[in-house]
Amino acid sequence: MSLKNLKPTTPTRRHTVVVLNKKVSKARANKRLLRPLASNAGRNASGKLTVRHRGSRAKRHYRVIDFVRSKHDIPAIIKSIEYDPNRSSYISLVSYKDGEKAYIVTPDGMKVGDEVISGENVPIKVGNAMPLKKIPTAMFVHNVELRKGMGAVVGRSAGTMIQIQGGTGGYIQLRMPSGEIRLIKEECYATIGTVSNSEHSNRKIGKAGRKRHKGIKPTVRGVAMSGGKHPHGDGQGKSGRHGPGGPAKDRWGNRVGKRTRNNKVTSKFIVNRRPVRSGRKFKTNKTIV
Repeated sequence: MSLKNLKPTTPTRRHTVVVLNKKVSKARANKRLLRPLASNAGRNASGKLTVRHRGSRAKRHYRVIDFVRSKHDIPAIIKSIEYDPNRSSYISLVSYKDGEKAYIVTPDGMKVGDEVISGENVPIKVGNAMPLKKIPTAMFVHNVELRKGMGAVVGRSAGTMIQIQGGTGGYIQLRMPSGEIRLIKEECYATIGTVSNSEHSNRKIGKAGRKRHKGIKPTVRGVAMSGGKHPHGDGQGKSGRHGPGGPAKDRWGNRVGKRTRNNKVTSKFIVNRRPVRSGRKFKTNKTIV
């Protein structure tokens, strides 16, 4: 996997950086694992805009991903590594020995022909899924469940790695990419290794058109608006957010970066919260006991 700077034959190509991966197949996706996917453009069922900066996008199908890895102790062979328009990581088409096929999130370093397996007592190898209690301390995992059998919901994006820091009392302590440390039950499944396409964050879109193809509409700066539409607006000249408007705020006057999480049921599982941005520095919250 590598980055490629395009030849500057046009203003667009001058700033475009793409990710190259020769392992990614150019074949069409498996039709049996595709589902129609409608674009709501950020609107709810009644047509009200609920998510800003969303718009029409290029048509795409949803690839059904096996996040549960429920076929235990049945080896599977990776048949192809494919691009998925719905996620930043690559996906792999695996074929089980009983003939069933499924898509899984591709771990970094896997190639066509490799074998993966899930279960209680499987080898500790990249791509294999097993309970957290079976994975040695200090190893990196991804595709982590929060409840047994619900499927992976944590650590699914490109380049993500979650480190195991030991455990006790039926829980395993995990260090998230954000720096947060939390407890997850030891019987929850996780996949060994890191997620593929780690160079995803280094790519450059290059032009506004590619953003629109992805369904992302332009974002207008608050300082460019009037005072009635945004707290950063108005003022003589370039006022900025550090002027009379005070600290950074969203369109409705709420401070950007303010903690909004308030879930007493799950807060007990968070040992240490992620660092909080304060100006140009970072400060870490106190440990929650």
